[in-house]
Amino acid sequence: MRIYMHSKGFVMVGKAWEISNKLKEWKKSCYYVKDWVEAAGKPPTEG
Repeated sequence: MRIYMHSKGFVMVGKAWEISNKLKEWKKSCYYVKDWVEAAGKPPTEG
């Protein structure tokens, strides 16, 4: 599976079950996809 990030969103390429599993994984940390895209575009924070 491949994930291509860009400034306005992302593109997921893979089998349907791979994409479904990845979205379920992301759902644990971000409720909306928009939130995940915004968080992915920011530099990592140290903590």
